[in-house]
Amino acid sequence: MSIKVELSQVEAFLASQVGSFRNTKSLAHGSPDAFGLSAEKDGWGLHIEGAAGEMAAAKALNIYWSATVNTFKKGGDLGDRIQVRTRSKHDYELLVRPSDRDDDIFVLVTGKSPRFLVHGWISGQEAKQASYLKTHGGRDPAYFVPHRALRRLDELKTQKVCHETHL
Repeated sequence: MSIKVELSQVEAFLASQVGSFRNTKSLAHGSPDAFGLSAEKDGWGLHIEGAAGEMAAAKALNIYWSATVNTFKKGGDLGDRIQVRTRSKHDYELLVRPSDRDDDIFVLVTGKSPRFLVHGWISGQEAKQASYLKTHGGRDPAYFVPHRALRRLDELKTQKVCHETHL
């Protein structure tokens, strides 16, 4: 079900630049770390790995990655509705927050640059099941969707949402 993706050196470099720029913009605006993330965590690394995960998902779906900065909740990571959630360990579940939009599509990517697994996807509405709601690491409750509940990527490729991105 998962798709292995390895970023090229150029792709990894681009993702690192986008992630660094995202972190720099957040620091310049005095933006607090989101969702209770402690200041001791590696914000640079999290931004870089998040950007690299977005690029990996775009490669797996064969769609364009626009490498946006400072868009926050204005659109998706890929197009208008696809949100990519990058987790460092392959057994970690897909994280969806209560404030996430129900009509967005959430894609789970695991690993670290340049090697990733793109596991599958689920809609925000489907992800928000009481049985998935958990609190980890003393942070706010969120939905942690298990791999077995995710839909196959080839199903997403045929969805209108991939074609809406003008890709």
